[in-house]
Amino acid sequence: MGRYVVRRLLQMIPVFVGATLLIFLMVNVMGDPVAGLCGEKQCDPATAAQLRREFGLDRPVWQQYLTYMGHVFTGDFGTAFTGQPVTELMGTAFPVTLRLTIVAILFEVVIGIACGVVTGMRRGRPVDTTVLLLTLVVISVPTFVTGLLLQLLLGVRWGWVRPSVSPNAALGELIVPGLVLASVSLAYVTRLTRTSIAENRRSDYVRTAVAKGLPRHRVITRHLLRNSLIPVVTFIGTDIGALMGGAIVTERIFNIHGVGYQLYQGILRQNTQTVVGFVTVLVLVFLIANLLVDLLYAVLDPRIRYA
Repeated sequence: MGRYVVRRLLQMIPVFVGATLLIFLMVNVMGDPVAGLCGEKQCDPATAAQLRREFGLDRPVWQQYLTYMGHVFTGDFGTAFTGQPVTELMGTAFPVTLRLTIVAILFEVVIGIACGVVTGMRRGRPVDTTVLLLTLVVISVPTFVTGLLLQLLLGVRWGWVRPSVSPNAALGELIVPGLVLASVSLAYVTRLTRTSIAENRRSDYVRTAVAKGLPRHRVITRHLLRNSLIPVVTFIGTDIGALMGGAIVTERIFNIHGVGYQLYQGILRQNTQTVVGFVTVLVLVFLIANLLVDLLYAVLDPRIRYA
C-alpha cells in the first residue's frame, strides 16, 4: 500500500504540471489583462507598459509560467490586479465553497444511494419507474433553472428560506443551494446505485448469503451494497472537484461569495492571477480526491490489493 501511494504521488506531478500549464496558456490567450485593468477607457502606452512590467506581463509566457510555479511551491499564488494577494481571496472563498460542497455531497450520498438501493431491489416495479422518470427530469433540466425555481418558490413565494445567502454563509443557509448544486449528480448517483445493485443481487455471493439464512438487511448492507458502491464512489470522488469548480451558477443565483464567484469575477475582469491560482488549487483537489477514491476501493472490496 505504501509503495502504491508513493507511486501515485509521483504520477500526480506530471499531471499537475501539465494541467496548470494548459490552464496558464488558456488564460493568457483569453485577452489582454491590462485592458481589463483600464476599464472601458483605453490605457495610454506609458501606463500600459508600466502595468505590464509591474505584473511581469512583458516577459515570455514560458518565463511567466516558470516564475509562477516557483512561487506556487512556496505558497505564493501571486497578487490580483486589485492589489490583494490571491491567498487572501482563497482564504475567504474556499471555506464557503467547501461547506457548500459538503452539503451537496451529503445529499448525493444519503438521498442518492438510498433511492438507488430501493429502486435496485424493486427493479421493474412502480417505485422504480417513478424514480427513473424523476431522475431523468432532474438531469434534463439545467441547473440554473432548478436554482431559480427553488429560489422563487421557497425564498420569494413561500418565505421558507432566504432568497440569497448572507456573507457569513452559515451551514443552514446552504441547504437549498447545496440541493441545487447536487441535483444532477444526485440523479446520476441514484441511477448508478440502482444499476449496480440490480446486477450484483444476482451474484453467487448474494445467493450464498441468503441461503445461509442471514437477515435481509445484513445481506444488503454487508454484502450487496458494499460491493455495489465501487462505481458510485468513483463518481462521487471525481465529482468533488467538479462541484467546487462548477458552483459558479449556483453561487451566482444565491449570491454566495465562494470559489465560483471569484472565478467569475476573475474571468470577467481578465484577472489572470486570480483565475490561474484558483484553478491550480482545484487541480490539486481533483488529484487528491482520485487518490483517496483508489485507496477506498480496498476498503469496499477486500479482493483488491495494492502492491
